[in-house]
Amino acid sequence: MKSLVPIRVSSLALVLMCLVTSACKDDFLVEKPVTTLTTDVYYATEAGFEDLVRSCYPILRNIYQARSLVLNGTDIFFGGGYGDPKFANTVGSALDQYDVRLNGSLPEIQTLWTLLYAEVARTNTAIERSAKITTMAAALKDTRVSEAKFLRALSYFYLVQQWGDVPMPLSETVSPSKEATRVPAAEVYKQIIADLLDAEAKLPVTASNYGRITKGAAQFLLARVYLTRGWNFKNSLGGSSADFDLALQYADKIIDTYPLAANYNALFPTRNENPLKQYTGAQNDKNPEIIFSVQYSSDVLTNKTDAAFPPIDAAGGNNLHSVFNGSGEGFPGSKGRTSDYNRALGIYPLGSTIYRMYDPENDSRYDHNFLEVGYALLPVAGFRPLPVANPALRVDIKAGDTVVYYRPWNKPATTLADRGIDVGGKRNYSVINGDEWGGAYNLVNGIAVSGFPAGEPHMWKFWQPGIAYGDAFGTFNECVFRAAEAYLIAAEAIVKGAKNGKLGGADVYYNRVLDRALGTKKAADPKAAKFPEDRKSLEAVSYRATAANISVDLILDERARELLGEYDRWFDLKRTGKLVERVKKYNPWAAKSNTIKDIHYLRPIPQAEIDLSFPKMSQNEGY
Repeated sequence: MKSLVPIRVSSLALVLMCLVTSACKDDFLVEKPVTTLTTDVYYATEAGFEDLVRSCYPILRNIYQARSLVLNGTDIFFGGGYGDPKFANTVGSALDQYDVRLNGSLPEIQTLWTLLYAEVARTNTAIERSAKITTMAAALKDTRVSEAKFLRALSYFYLVQQWGDVPMPLSETVSPSKEATRVPAAEVYKQIIADLLDAEAKLPVTASNYGRITKGAAQFLLARVYLTRGWNFKNSLGGSSADFDLALQYADKIIDTYPLAANYNALFPTRNENPLKQYTGAQNDKNPEIIFSVQYSSDVLTNKTDAAFPPIDAAGGNNLHSVFNGSGEGFPGSKGRTSDYNRALGIYPLGSTIYRMYDPENDSRYDHNFLEVGYALLPVAGFRPLPVANPALRVDIKAGDTVVYYRPWNKPATTLADRGIDVGGKRNYSVINGDEWGGAYNLVNGIAVSGFPAGEPHMWKFWQPGIAYGDAFGTFNECVFRAAEAYLIAAEAIVKGAKNGKLGGADVYYNRVLDRALGTKKAADPKAAKFPEDRKSLEAVSYRATAANISVDLILDERARELLGEYDRWFDLKRTGKLVERVKKYNPWAAKSNTIKDIHYLRPIPQAEIDLSFPKMSQNEGY
């Protein structure tokens, strides 16, 4: 092998280089800037300031797609779908079991913290830079600053609920710093309320562009904030009974301005339960009941999450259609991974509790929220429904035939005439009773043997027809605030002592939401399972409110039914002090580990934030 000889530059080469250089024009290495425009210059213009405020909105998509700390590990969302530790994995997720794995290194903890502080940073920049805007009409400038103040208040509201005392920067970050001093929660609430009151005074009733913050959004958030401060978590929020009166007053303002939709399903995409009869119906995401929503559309510029922060969806768009459990992909005659039933990832799995909180016959929300019947999309000749029990059994399935029916929890099939042929019955499809949903269905030596699907009814409250198969192709706006919740805020405030509700007592507010859900059956007395945690129990109890029975628990159940999958469940349990009690009662993973306790009313500070801080930021107690 030849040796490697170092290359030397000869004197001739050096001469040639000099000649070439001297032949160049004088300005060959002179840098000529294309533009002198900087943020200091651009943001001081009206157009630049408009862009700066607009930049505060896209990150909302990332925040509201980071739902794990808001939904998972509660009384209605827990791992294993409808299953429980007896039938599913022996270990649940850290968020479900509240064990030592729930600590500051958990990725979900860091993600939400980062996103919320990123929003704070953007809004602080907009608020501070506004002082240099001199060419903008005063009213318009006030509106844009108020939008930023609202979004800052919203971010701090989520931060202080999750973590308690938190750093509270209120000015633009212009240089690196390790300082991260935690501010008492009561001071954070004062700032939130100050921002919102200022925003309420200056925001318009109707936005110049649909999707921008309005006066109603500020009023709604004030109702939520006052309600939460009134509960005064561990006497740390500076709250008092007067906050409940203010929560009621602001809830009444919303009720006066934003009418309830005539029907619950008018708030969500129109679709047909049978995909073969599917059509692209109205999205209904601009219903007058909706006060504020995160905007999506078919235009990629107004659809994508912010690429600077997780979670990032390469497809762009809303992913609500694909992140809950239950699936049509395993139905006999399925087309596989197509948009007909679309994707069901089970990132936010529903537990057994929620299905049993509804009256399946009378409450229209049950029918809308859950896919109870599955259909074959393609014909299947000689399908073998249960080869282990009866290898000779065959059935021909036509496109459009029912292949699975999930019986209502309170109306189980008790005779063979009502059961499927896979278990020796008469129906040419699988009939699954409520106590068999999930891993308990049709097991032989621990293995599901039916050729028909098991699982549980698909949660498809937000399912949108006519979009591509995948995680985040939805164009449906994600609702954040709507008037129905204002009625429930008012009811809760009155239960906590608020007076002078415009509609009357807490039961009146509560029943307005319930009666809308009952529709033409509002004269009926709706019945939920008395023991939602016991899937075999058929004992029922009314969930209509009266002056005698209205309670925080009744309201929490109604919030679960009405606001299922919307961004609030953990906050509801935290606010009312019901987290430990209800999670232990309804979430079998938490009951199994028996490790959830009072420390879990606050999340651990992300460890990476503690490691970066100087002086070192303190960790929440118990972590």
